[in-house]
Amino acid sequence: MDFTPDDTQAEIAALTARVLGKSADAGEQWRALAGAGLLALALPADLGGDGLGIGAVAAVLAEVGRAAAAVPAYPVLALGVLPVETLGTPRQRARLLPPVAAGEEVLTAALHEPSAPLTAVPHTVGEAAAGVWQLTGVKTGVPCAADATRILTPVALPGGTAVALVDPRADGVELVPTPSSSGAPEYTVRLADVRLADTEFLRDRSPGHAVATLHRFALAGALALGDGLLAGALALTSRHIAERTQFGRPLAAFQAVAQQIADVYVAARTVHLAATSAGWRLAAGLDADTELDVAAYWLTDQAPAALATCHHLHGGLGVDREYPLHRYSSAVKDLGRALGGAAHRLGRLGERVAG
Repeated sequence: MDFTPDDTQAEIAALTARVLGKSADAGEQWRALAGAGLLALALPADLGGDGLGIGAVAAVLAEVGRAAAAVPAYPVLALGVLPVETLGTPRQRARLLPPVAAGEEVLTAALHEPSAPLTAVPHTVGEAAAGVWQLTGVKTGVPCAADATRILTPVALPGGTAVALVDPRADGVELVPTPSSSGAPEYTVRLADVRLADTEFLRDRSPGHAVATLHRFALAGALALGDGLLAGALALTSRHIAERTQFGRPLAAFQAVAQQIADVYVAARTVHLAATSAGWRLAAGLDADTELDVAAYWLTDQAPAALATCHHLHGGLGVDREYPLHRYSSAVKDLGRALGGAAHRLGRLGERVAG
């Protein structure tokens, strides 16, 4: 199987890298990504987009990870734009997507509940009352919730699950800031009888379809971002050990150092292959659930240890907050937590394999 990026994906990756490399300021980077059309790749042509899908978005996210840029590309693109474009009504897409593509508004999703990451059976419930729905529940680890125009929120309804478009400024919504390793904004979202009309739900073509689709995009986006983070940390560490000398020799010339950076390389290539395979299947419209679970396990299992090795190989420089390595390791920690950790991912994979 040849997973070589096509010309379009390669150009998207190169453009993203150039845009991010022009400034170290996250706000400027975000505006530049929007100005270059990189936030509009998944939008249809009638909304000013390019009609591309997860493959193009993954190319952007991988470069965001490679640069460890502190921009909200993952929640906006993987948790917002892709699900709304796939599941939204024409009116929902026209209302929500163009301002996001212009960099003016933000979308995100509330995927987790207490002790239940990426839960497919939400305890957040919706009950019909006086011609509207009332939502009640608690969501955790919601990125950029305070800045979002809408939060895509999986809920349990009497007929099954659905994904609601919750306004974080609506009555009954409480946002509680919670810490993250990278410092990226994250919240616990409490819903208390939040009123929602039928038009504020994404289309559910079959029972559980909307929630499952949201989870697939969340996993694929996280894998692309994690792939880029690991590749960026590897490149940064490789340059350091090639340039830093000890006892008159580059660090890379010492066998112990060479063995450790080789371990990081193997981890990075493993994650890259698993992530690329899963993303390719999803983009091709094939069943990608098992591949997504496999890749998510490899990322959560391999990336933290690889970043620890990168810090070790940097010595004292590796714990200097003025040096960029901490941006990679902290983002990997947040990403691993968002996926539930290695033990959780292995359990989910085992459940899938066992049927």
